[in-house]
Amino acid sequence: MKFTASQIAEILEGKIVGDPEAEVSELAKIEEGAKGALTFLSNPKYNSYIYTTKASITIVNEDFKPEQPIHTTLIKVKDAYKAFSKLLEYYNQVKLNKSGIEQPSFISEDVKYGEDIYLGAFSYVGKKVEIGNNVKIYPNVYLGDNVKIGDNVILFSGVKIYSDCTVGNNCVIHSGVIVGADGFGFSPEEDGKYAKVPQIGNVIIEDDVEIGAGTTIDRATLGSTIIRKGVKLDNQIQIAHNVEIGEHTAIAAQTGIAGSTKIGKNCLIGGQVGIAGHLYIGDRVRIQAQSGIGRNLKDGETLQGSPAIGYNDYYKSYIHFKNLPKIVDTIEQLRKKNENNG
Repeated sequence: MKFTASQIAEILEGKIVGDPEAEVSELAKIEEGAKGALTFLSNPKYNSYIYTTKASITIVNEDFKPEQPIHTTLIKVKDAYKAFSKLLEYYNQVKLNKSGIEQPSFISEDVKYGEDIYLGAFSYVGKKVEIGNNVKIYPNVYLGDNVKIGDNVILFSGVKIYSDCTVGNNCVIHSGVIVGADGFGFSPEEDGKYAKVPQIGNVIIEDDVEIGAGTTIDRATLGSTIIRKGVKLDNQIQIAHNVEIGEHTAIAAQTGIAGSTKIGKNCLIGGQVGIAGHLYIGDRVRIQAQSGIGRNLKDGETLQGSPAIGYNDYYKSYIHFKNLPKIVDTIEQLRKKNENNG
């Protein structure tokens, strides 16, 4: 896809300084920009690159004034970073704008779907599935019976959504995500074996949720596992049965949340965090990477460590831990001195 400086300026409501017919077909960092590339400059740290970049078009802040000759066409806007982000979003929408039903694919007879949908090849849509408007379903997606998908949803290749689960509006679910697999429910028996506990609940994903590649969200034993509005999940996260994650909470990769734990609103949870089951995590909680959580947390707590303790306490303790060899040496010297004096 090619765009001219005039077209980009119209999208961004910017002012052109240079050639309005300059064309671009790719995006690049300013230090790596080549002919035909679009880039941006917002951080003064990179100012020197605007005089050497070979990018055809550069988005800059409206107060930018070059101190040397430049060879790139400028588009001046109020905020270059935000403008470039807006352009990335626009570019992504154009790139992903597919429609129609590809073959081979399987759609049950009683499926209901809205306008302007895309269904990629080798996808399977089960009985009584409901799909909203402007939904993009990429190849090799599986939708089980009674699944409901809202409007403006993107399901990338390889997504599997088991029966009876619900996805709200404006959600993005990346490749390899599995929604609604059985929770890890087994009951020990006298002979040492395990009896499987049937998992008959579902998963509810509310509006504006994004789920990273390879993440798994288990169905509830009874009731629902719930991902509330605006939640952002990174790649390779495990969410167990009957977990509830509050609105606008963000969780980084490789975190595991055990069954029936409730997480509040606007929490930030770092990578490789482990959270035990049947806990309550309050609102606005901050959990640093690689922490282990084994107790309930109050609103606004910030923790680190395994088992996790208060963030400030952790760093005070860590200083002592680093100095432990010196402390041991000092104690040993005092012990020897005391023995000699004795």
